[in-house]
Amino acid sequence: MSAPVLWRDLRRFTAARVALGRVGNGLPTAAHLDFQEAHAQARDAVWSTLDVPALRDALGAQVVASAAPDRRAYLLRPDLGRRLAEGVSLTSRPGCFALVVADGLCATGVQAQAPALVAALTTGLQAAGWDVAPPIIATQARVAIGDAIGHALGAAMVAVLIGERPGLSALDSMGIYLTHAPRPGLRDAERNCISNIRPGGLSVAEAAAKLLWLVAAARGLGATGVALKDEQPPVKQLEVHPDGR
Repeated sequence: MSAPVLWRDLRRFTAARVALGRVGNGLPTAAHLDFQEAHAQARDAVWSTLDVPALRDALGAQVVASAAPDRRAYLLRPDLGRRLAEGVSLTSRPGCFALVVADGLCATGVQAQAPALVAALTTGLQAAGWDVAPPIIATQARVAIGDAIGHALGAAMVAVLIGERPGLSALDSMGIYLTHAPRPGLRDAERNCISNIRPGGLSVAEAAAKLLWLVAAARGLGATGVALKDEQPPVKQLEVHPDGR
């Protein structure tokens, strides 16, 4: 029988805080300071903002704002981030597929990954016969702002690409929320989520493939959320030989 795996050996496989050691009943100083730094970075990340002009140019997108007038109001009043600001005008495009790019609770991952993901999704959706509306960037936005945007467009479905809540080991994670027949008042149980899209998690290519599968399944079912189960066949992994072939 092989020797039991030491906790410290697991650190090769995860960014999670395992095998930190101890001094008495506390953490070693280095581990404690590292935790404090990571926590401060996560708090700062919540206040990060999109470079809207750069993202708008990269996507060819229209920019809209939520009803939250600033970041402080956005964090204290989640309900404002779910609604469009007064006076926002969107051109109706009945039956389209809407793509919304939102800052959410951490803009870093959105800024870096949204352009490639939007491009992959647009290509895949058009190949599947969808009329894809030009992307829309929403600032100070929560997930449900996609319901208001999709409803204003008359969209058949909406996908919201949004920054996820930062953690102690991930400050650049993005999620996608897919909703069929978007309209104000929907519950989170009526949408599907793909999470942890970042260099250390789900790749852009994997996320695009997953969403396109869910879109096709939702189109056939006529629903998203708890009614739509993720039964995508597993993607065959390339076999890696010890010599790298």
